[in-house]
Amino acid sequence: MAEKKENFFKKAFKDMAESAKAQHEVDKANFEAVKAESKANFEENRGSNTFKKAKEMGKQSWEDAKMSPAERQAKVREQQQEQIAKANERTKVANERLAKAKQSRQKKD
Repeated sequence: MAEKKENFFKKAFKDMAESAKAQHEVDKANFEAVKAESKANFEENRGSNTFKKAKEMGKQSWEDAKMSPAERQAKVREQQQEQIAKANERTKVANERLAKAKQSRQKKD
């Protein structure tokens, strides 16, 4: 009976360690994606914050300020849903990469 408990805990801790390693890989992948996206955005927009662009952004914020609270809330909710969809897509891609990495690691073992 004691051996079963001992083996159970060994397996549980081994599973937790593997899960932590997998999550670390996902986090690293997401961090690298965000880092690359940030660098790309910076380079694309370098020196392009012109007066015309600033004026357009100011006009947009003025239009947002004129919205009723319900309209503003609806707009924010819509933007949040879009962000969630994009994040879910990125997570899906990262999980696929993780699965491929696990398969290749298992083939090596």
